[in-house]
Amino acid sequence: MMAPSDNAALLGKGSPEALEVTEAAREAEWHYPSLVADLFMGRVRTELAFPYPEQDEADRQIGDAFIAKLQTFLRAQLNPEEVDRTGEIPAAVMKGLADLGCFGMKIPKQYGGLGLSQTNYNRIIGTIGGYCSSTAVLLSAHQSIGAPQPIMLFGTPEQKEKYLPRLARGAVSAFALTEPGVGSDPANMATTATLVDNGAAYVINGEKLWCTNGPIAEIIVVMARTPSVTVGGRERKQITAFIVERSMPGVECRLRCQFMGLKGMQNGLMRFTNVRVPKENIIWGTGLGLKLALVTLNAGRIAIPAGCVGAAKRCLGIVREWAKERKQWGTAIGKHEAVAVKIGHMAASLFAMDAMVGLTSALVDRKTTDIRLEAAIAKLFCSEASWRIIDDTLQIRGGRGYETSGSLRARGEAPHAVERMMRDARINMIIEGTSEIMRLFIAREALDAHMRMVSRLLDPQRSVTDKLQAALRAFARYAVWYPQQWLAWSGYPKHAGQGRLATHLRFVEASSHRLARALFHGAMQHQMRLAHRQQLLGRLVDIGADLFAMIAACAKAQAMVRFQPSEQSPVELADLFCQDARARITQSFHTLHQNHDPQLYRTAQDVMAGRYTWLEQGLV
Repeated sequence: MMAPSDNAALLGKGSPEALEVTEAAREAEWHYPSLVADLFMGRVRTELAFPYPEQDEADRQIGDAFIAKLQTFLRAQLNPEEVDRTGEIPAAVMKGLADLGCFGMKIPKQYGGLGLSQTNYNRIIGTIGGYCSSTAVLLSAHQSIGAPQPIMLFGTPEQKEKYLPRLARGAVSAFALTEPGVGSDPANMATTATLVDNGAAYVINGEKLWCTNGPIAEIIVVMARTPSVTVGGRERKQITAFIVERSMPGVECRLRCQFMGLKGMQNGLMRFTNVRVPKENIIWGTGLGLKLALVTLNAGRIAIPAGCVGAAKRCLGIVREWAKERKQWGTAIGKHEAVAVKIGHMAASLFAMDAMVGLTSALVDRKTTDIRLEAAIAKLFCSEASWRIIDDTLQIRGGRGYETSGSLRARGEAPHAVERMMRDARINMIIEGTSEIMRLFIAREALDAHMRMVSRLLDPQRSVTDKLQAALRAFARYAVWYPQQWLAWSGYPKHAGQGRLATHLRFVEASSHRLARALFHGAMQHQMRLAHRQQLLGRLVDIGADLFAMIAACAKAQAMVRFQPSEQSPVELADLFCQDARARITQSFHTLHQNHDPQLYRTAQDVMAGRYTWLEQGLV
């Protein structure tokens, strides 16, 4: 799995060399439309979300049947509290998961897998995530970013025939990128792969940190630096992905890492000492490892928000029962406004989270949409929303939320594991891209249309004639696009058929134009320094995330009511979420320019310079 926090350079934040390597690895083209990318450009592609892409009935039945079997197995065989206490998922459970096909959920049937859709896969990860997070991490790390995904996407026919059947049967896989000394900085990666035997093989040497599933993995995708190449007269470092088998001499786990939560997660410091790997084990091609990592993450990242939805559903169930049962001052605590407001926010946020994950999963299954931004925003939004939900759940449960489930059981009370859920959930805002890095990643992709236009003007390799033509094309484009962001009509009667949700969709359209203008103005004002205005970019990304969530919630509510017109509760939840989101969006727009970011930055520098060490006095 990606480094919990040290993956900034992978996403383009770091030294100029790291940025250059990362830019070279980016997906440079948008071959398919993107709902979120267009939102940042002032265009609301409602046709990508309306009607909400409901799961095909036959596919739903496949998912329902598998989830029913899985729930029965988990209840009978897996005790999440024992996993948390012992730090181990029992061997019998591992075998049972393998027998069910859980290690091959996304692997095509022709290779022995289940060939499930992304929608069913995420439904299953949500089911497991709401029961035992350690098990959910085991399966998602194996399947979403482990060996199956890159081999399915980029493997040769021989690699697929050799490895996918093993992986589907239960051979655990891992992904090794992060390093102890340099994190995920591609420019300074220390693990090397050296050609030997006249080019027939490579010898890998190095260490990898925070490798999820590493201590028990049979098959590991290892990123290593291969000999550099010269591009445009300059050296460009090459990162290549290798399939490494645990049985190869020189592969060892030096340490199994321990964390505040996810006690059953197998995560380790892996060492590779003179590991000989045949060249046939290169995935995709020499120098394509970093691009493989980025592409793999785009599709695999959606598993995290799916697990977040499962945990949030568990929390809402716990709170619903407790708020009715617990009496305070003669009244159920759910009747007290301070508690009721929290529950209302929880329900509305959960509805939007579920809608966002369902929409993004369906877009993946369609294979006609570029989902790199949708998946990234789903990860950012759902990880932060689920943390708020778990935090409110603990607050509503009070001392019983802080108490361990074992202690509650010993006292004869319902052993709701809110304390464990909180420890397990905290990683979601860190792993596979911290919230801060996700905002920078999303901002970079959102700016892509503008940057591609500007890059032609700044490219030193282009002639004056080429630059002049590029300038004319840019002028022609913006002469039309920019006035549209001020003049486009976003009011009535647009979306008039959406009932009480119409006003929210009109707000989305108007805000999308305002967001596009703000992003453009920021790019024009700060130019190459824009990457350093991280608070500004973060606010713009948060606006885009809420707009996407509003679209998903409204589309899902409309679909649910269409199938059951008498049930208006989905519309009520979507309406409530949109009101919350609109308040956040309005505040974010206000603070784009009315803020005290410079003062906060100066204070931080003073703290690091030692000016405020007196604040730390009095400690032992």
